[in-house]
This record gives sequence, structure tokens and C-alpha cells, in this order.
Amino acid sequence: MKRNGYHHAALRVRDLDRTIAFYEALGLSVIRIWGNEDARNCMMDLGGNNILEIFSGGNEDAEAFPRFEHVALRSEDPDADFAAAIAAGAREKSLPAEVNIGGNYPIRIAFVYGPDDEVIEFFKEL
Repeated sequence: MKRNGYHHAALRVRDLDRTIAFYEALGLSVIRIWGNEDARNCMMDLGGNNILEIFSGGNEDAEAFPRFEHVALRSEDPDADFAAAIAAGAREKSLPAEVNIGGNYPIRIAFVYGPDDEVIEFFKEL
């Protein structure tokens, strides 16, 4: 089977409008919104032909409505993206740092918790 790259990560949230506003503050834009008041969903453009799909209907029960481990966003400047996320209402998970994974794969990363406690990683290869 031929692979054509990453398409999207899906996220279930409690408040779709709040989540859309948060990701718009990080530079994403809405591609489409569909559904009715009880089940609205959307797709947002992450850039580079990558998509974040967001489903409404989440609640406090993470077992019933799992979100995802994290979504890694390519970043030219993880420090600036981290600061923008905090300014938009995110909570700090891990300050920007340079790490070397897999022996010879230097990266700069930072992590935040988004509006539904989803983990967002800002990822730059060095």
C-alpha cells in the first residue's frame, strides 16, 4: 500500500468554539465545519497539507472520550510557538529545550496543554 504522508490527527473536545479560537491564535485556520449544534466538527489547516480534525462531544471522562497522546506540530521556532500558546491560554507542560533522540537526532521541542488538556508538542529538527 502506498503512503502519501500524514493527513490528520483527530481530537475530541468539550468546547469546539473555544478550541477553534485557541488553534487560530496559534496560526491554524478552519478548512470546514460540519454537523449540528449537538455534534459539530471541523478540520483545521496545520500547514504543509496536514490537518487537525476536531470533534465536539468530549467530556471530563478521559476513558470514555480519549483525546490522543499528543500532536506534534512542525515549528520553525518552538520558543515563540510555546509563548504564543501560553498567551492563548495553554498551560505549560515542558519548557522549550534541545534534546538528542535516537543517538543522533537533535531537536528543539516544547510541550503545552491545550484547552481540553490535549498535549501539543512544538517540534523542530536541528
